[in-house]
Amino acid sequence: MNRPGTGGRLSTGDRSRGGRRLDPGRSPGRHRVLAATAVFLLLVPFTLLALLVRATWPPLFRFDATVTDALHRYALDHPAWVRLMSLWTDVFAPTPLRIATGAVAVWLLLRRPPLLRSGTPSTGAAAGSRPAALWVVITMAGGGLLGVLLKLLVGRHRPELLDPVARASGLSFPSGHALNATLAAGVVLLLLLPFTRDRRPLRRALWAVAVLVPVVTGVSRVALGVHWISDVVGGWLLGLAVLAATTAAFRTWRTRTGHRAARTAREGIEPELAEPGPEVPPR
Repeated sequence: MNRPGTGGRLSTGDRSRGGRRLDPGRSPGRHRVLAATAVFLLLVPFTLLALLVRATWPPLFRFDATVTDALHRYALDHPAWVRLMSLWTDVFAPTPLRIATGAVAVWLLLRRPPLLRSGTPSTGAAAGSRPAALWVVITMAGGGLLGVLLKLLVGRHRPELLDPVARASGLSFPSGHALNATLAAGVVLLLLLPFTRDRRPLRRALWAVAVLVPVVTGVSRVALGVHWISDVVGGWLLGLAVLAATTAAFRTWRTRTGHRAARTAREGIEPELAEPGPEVPPR
């Protein structure tokens, strides 16, 4: 209904509020719903898989055993394949990935703040990067801790092979390598996407690497006979769920603090990372 005296026209405040509702980039309620749906759709299959593993469901056990036996026979016949998988699994192990993402968090803390649209730097040292650094730490540490707790809760043992080509200690579900590779690949992807702006081939290559790293890391664990295939799938699902949850929380923080809503799949979590910082005057 039009307000009296407006002649059927919306006031400036009404137009701005209506614009925010219609602008897909400024609809935090819709994005929260989509994020919650994504987390739910990832956690449901993970929870179901964990329950089936915990209950030692025969069809799942037979499938796991079939895949493990096939890859183990291949590994015994191809020593070069074993060396390649061992190298890959060591390079992309949880500890190196945590060190690498920790270095990224330090870089975010030390970098200069980006310029505002007015051309002036944002206030405070590294004002635009501290929340992103905190997001990195929470994603990696929180996801890793959750994986350890779930290993204890499920209590699944690793494959026991007569002629193993590799050994690993600890419990099996979910795979820590698959989980941490998914988390680290997602973190690096979402931080580097702002630098691929208007460069579609580079953005596609970045996405391809972000998918390739956790996939090959998970395959390496099964190929070496230290994990079941369902352990790896569980690690992937849990990693994606943690990423979706922390990214949604970061997006909500940006909206509440007046930042522009980023198109995460194209711009990452913080598009301002690619903007130049203030020039330091010579002394």
